[in-house]
Amino acid sequence: MRCQMYNYDNLSKYKVFLCVAECGSISQSAEQLYISQPAVSMTIKKLEESLGTTLFLRKPRGVVMTENGRLLYDGVKQALNMLSDTESNLKHLENNGRLRIAASNVLCKYLLMPYLQKFTEKYPFTDVSITCTSSANAHKMLEECKIDVALMAKPDNISGLEYYPLGAIQDTFVCTPSYLKRLDCNDFEIFERGNIMLLNKDNVSRMHINNYYAENNINPTHILEVNDMDMLIEFAKIGIGVSCVVKQFVKSELSNGSLIEINLPNAIPPRETGFLYNQNIQPFNDNILRLININ
Repeated sequence: MRCQMYNYDNLSKYKVFLCVAECGSISQSAEQLYISQPAVSMTIKKLEESLGTTLFLRKPRGVVMTENGRLLYDGVKQALNMLSDTESNLKHLENNGRLRIAASNVLCKYLLMPYLQKFTEKYPFTDVSITCTSSANAHKMLEECKIDVALMAKPDNISGLEYYPLGAIQDTFVCTPSYLKRLDCNDFEIFERGNIMLLNKDNVSRMHINNYYAENNINPTHILEVNDMDMLIEFAKIGIGVSCVVKQFVKSELSNGSLIEINLPNAIPPRETGFLYNQNIQPFNDNILRLININ
């Protein structure tokens, strides 16, 4: 892709032009710019020749802009204001920074939130943006430098990336006591007779469960799929089936007995979760380390 070529020959002249336009005087402009009056007059003359138009009319007490001069003034002023705003934004990012995070809805709710609360309290002027998406897409966004850090279960391939573990999460199957009683079967038979509620097939958590199924010769007969674990929890609580969820995320429901855990002959292997980021991006965003070390 070829870069677009611009003619910047007049760029330095615009500073003089703006000063003359706003002062309405060659002599006052020379004083403010710390250059001679002839230098100011010559710069304006060269700019007019370059543009092929008259920008100022001389009057007994100074100069006034022509119609074309006013048109140029408005355009140059707007452009330089935009440039100034951009510089200010860059300085803001340099002094305070930004942090772009991606995580699934459920990890954002149950794991990221405590980190985010402490981070924003300690670094209130840092711009933070959060993208709620699948772990697979968060990984892709990180590789494409669209985010700075991803919170996700540890992927199989982290080549070129750094991983900061937060701990293990345990998948489990839960339902209401009344639903299990209604099925009138033992725990393992529930996969044949119950309504098994799972995340969509392209979800990383679902892939983990599918591997568990394959290793233990489990073939659920009736499946309900959703794309959000919070919905799985809510569906289980209203008694329409057995949901595969993260045990830590239904701690209170298991504690108060509104949900019960299905006893499996072989436990589902735990999964490690943590922050994934690119250490090799230069300049490195120090806010990444500030976030993961906030606790």
